Amino acid sequence: MEIKNKRVMVLGGWGLVGNAICTQLLQEEPNEIIILSLSEEEARDACSNLAPLASKETKLTPYWGNIFVRDSMKGLNRLEILTNDQFRNWLIDDTMEELSEELLQRSHLFQTINKFKPDVMIDCINSATAVAYQNIFKSYYNLKAELNDRKDKKDYSNEFMVEVEKLLCTQYIPQLIRHVQILYEAMRRYKTKFYLKIGTSGTGGMGLNIPYTHSEEKPSRTLLGKSTVAGAHSMLLFLMARTPDAPITKEIKPTAAIAWKRICYGEIRKGKNPVELHDCPLENAVELKESLDLKYTKNVVSLGENLKSVYVDTGENGIFSYGEFTAISGAAQMGLVTPEEIARSVIFEIKGGNTGHDIINALDNATMGPTYRAGLMRASALEKMRRLMEENKCHSVAFELLGPPRLSKLLYEAYLLTVVASSMQGIINASAEELSAKIQETVLTDQKLRASILSIGIPILLSDGVRLLRGRQIKVPSIKGTSVLKLSPESIDLWASDGWVDLRVGNMEVWRKRIQEIFSKIEQIPAGDTSSRFEQDRNYWLDEEVLNIGKVVGWIFQHEDQGHRMKD
Repeated sequence: MEIKNKRVMVLGGWGLVGNAICTQLLQEEPNEIIILSLSEEEARDACSNLAPLASKETKLTPYWGNIFVRDSMKGLNRLEILTNDQFRNWLIDDTMEELSEELLQRSHLFQTINKFKPDVMIDCINSATAVAYQNIFKSYYNLKAELNDRKDKKDYSNEFMVEVEKLLCTQYIPQLIRHVQILYEAMRRYKTKFYLKIGTSGTGGMGLNIPYTHSEEKPSRTLLGKSTVAGAHSMLLFLMARTPDAPITKEIKPTAAIAWKRICYGEIRKGKNPVELHDCPLENAVELKESLDLKYTKNVVSLGENLKSVYVDTGENGIFSYGEFTAISGAAQMGLVTPEEIARSVIFEIKGGNTGHDIINALDNATMGPTYRAGLMRASALEKMRRLMEENKCHSVAFELLGPPRLSKLLYEAYLLTVVASSMQGIINASAEELSAKIQETVLTDQKLRASILSIGIPILLSDGVRLLRGRQIKVPSIKGTSVLKLSPESIDLWASDGWVDLRVGNMEVWRKRIQEIFSKIEQIPAGDTSSRFEQDRNYWLDEEVLNIGKVVGWIFQHEDQGHRMKD
């Protein structure tokens, strides 16, 4: 697509790759570049540095905050959130609860996309690092120690609950899923046309033999956690790219060390804090006996100054000494890729070029989709199943082993309609009241049929809307903390739609309208048409005397739920 006069949002625009991409973008003269960074200082600094390169046609807008949390916490660091009871519980709710309108509206990411409504989004945030480097394993060990201690004392204190909550806050995948859910919903609503992610392999292109570690383990589980999240992220973006109303979605995943931003002499900092020089004189040496206290520091003497040296600044990955940089960037190690090379590939992809580096396209080409052979054999398999049903005088409707419950609910409702009305025309000819009454009579008199529905976890809501037939298990609603739920007309409607066989007149009218819409589409097909234009032609719907429940439910998923496949 053309970038000129478009609004582009760059997430992580202050970073090494983000800055290089913004520099390249300026040559395309977009209408506006929104540079989003974690802090206000970084966002404004990025805009100031880019301003001399920008033409009068391009506006540079700084914006900031943590896109992984709600807007009211956008300026807090991870430690501030985890050590505050209210913030910690907000994070748990926003990560673990079902995605709701309220949750969307309070998300900083959602509010940001809503505010600017970008045409193009370029995501340079190292999301895998942001999510995975929370060290779930440390949380586990803290929790284990606290739990063992409380078991010994038979005391479950507030500290125990805090550690449990921290463990919940460091679950990788729920956070990643929620991030992608919010991102997709915001871009869908506000018509973002293009989304490009700068991803990571987590190991700079190396394998499980990577010699650099974050702990005594090699390879580090924390590092592999990052790689796991990076892979899961790519898969979620692959799915988003296959969603009809999503923006064009691409991901470029550098598999080398990205460097560099600057080379200089100065204070060595870890995060924002300088590395303080301290010493341990010989007379303060710790004598190794039965134990070693890792927190004992009385023998340490501060020198009152900070460490200074020559370093190379690699942006988000931190700073390296001459020795470190020489070691990791060698040909047999990570190697190097420059941010400018990444930026050129990004711009080329957005403008419609093919760099060969788009992970989403690579997955599309490498995955194995539906095949001709399987499609040919499907007809034979269905015919064998039909013969077996006739021989055994049974109907194979739904088992609720794979889910979702809505599939089982719709299949059984469709089957019950065939029992009382047989064909699609018979359903239209009957009134909703007649269908409701006849199906309820069938359900109440046919114990085997009724038991087949209830035993798989699908309740039956009777026509009066106040009586429910249920089995030992109910699939919808699911138990979330408590098994006793308050009832309201809205909750009953929701649960009936999601997983209850609904015998109410209103639902029967919905079914009649569905069949009428199918007939309307059939009538739009010319009577003598034998071309390949229509996948579901007249013969598809009318070659069977009895309603085919699978075909109808597939039509519902495709047209009502917008759940159709867009790529083979």
